[in-house]
Amino acid sequence: MEANHKSTVIITGASSGVGLHAAKALAKTGEWYVVMACRDLAKAEKAAQELEIPKDNYTVMQLDLASLESVKKFVNTFRQSGKSLQALVCNAAVYLPLLKEPMRSTDGYELSVATNHLGHFFLCNLMLEDLKQSPATDKRLVILGTVTANPKELGGKIPIPAPPDLGNLQGFEQGFKAPISMINGEKFKSGKAYKDSKLCNVLTMRELHRRYHKSTGIVFSSLYPGCVADTPLFRNHYPLFQKIFPLFQKNITGGYVSQHLAGERVAAVVKDSEYKESGMYWSWGNRQKKDRKSFVQEVSDEASDDDKAIKLWELSSKLVGLS
Repeated sequence: MEANHKSTVIITGASSGVGLHAAKALAKTGEWYVVMACRDLAKAEKAAQELEIPKDNYTVMQLDLASLESVKKFVNTFRQSGKSLQALVCNAAVYLPLLKEPMRSTDGYELSVATNHLGHFFLCNLMLEDLKQSPATDKRLVILGTVTANPKELGGKIPIPAPPDLGNLQGFEQGFKAPISMINGEKFKSGKAYKDSKLCNVLTMRELHRRYHKSTGIVFSSLYPGCVADTPLFRNHYPLFQKIFPLFQKNITGGYVSQHLAGERVAAVVKDSEYKESGMYWSWGNRQKKDRKSFVQEVSDEASDDDKAIKLWELSSKLVGLS
């Protein structure tokens, strides 16, 4: 089968971890052509080869979600390829738990929120047109969530460094540039910034569903694929944490999920018929037993706040230059 006859999926952050393994899971079916959207092209190419992703089933394209200009360039490059888009997976994330002072994106925004939320928000808005124009009958946009941003789940009840809380989005209302570094306008907490950004991801998915599902037929969903305790997401944490956390999840909580299995779960949400319902947040829970089945996870009160989702959408649109 020629590449242009395969279904095309874009996966952000596919040079390592869950995104890389999701790329392999889809590419190996022979029915999907994967665009690995990554900051480091050489790293992504090397990772794809080491994981033996079929060469005819993927390509690597430059995307730095911390740069709005890079997002625009990526979209233009993809469109020039002539491929028809069937699915977009917003997987990439940065987690910088040890920072005492905020790092900034090229656009001046706090880096975690800029990368995990604003970059993806901008990408989703631009690529909606590509999904709409695709002749495919089953089109999906998937945004990865995390248990730590959902207090309704056991893993989300741990208030360290603080639970996610967007407040009234005061930080966004004030332009979200220095000295402002948190969405709620309060003092910078790096771990909370990550949680807040992932809460924004779920609110974005729900607002995409509300605005566009009925008119476009696109399926919008999120998922938590399980605790991938050895993912490179934790590469900026203490070395001791990186050693102990996987052991803790494997031997104490029983919540450990391999990168391979998490990638397979992402791929399933992209392609399997059982995940064709829009507006859902899929989870496999925190206790990972053999043959674990997925279910629709209840999201937090804040993540299900429609008024907040609308306000977040409007303010994010201003920050990325869409309005």
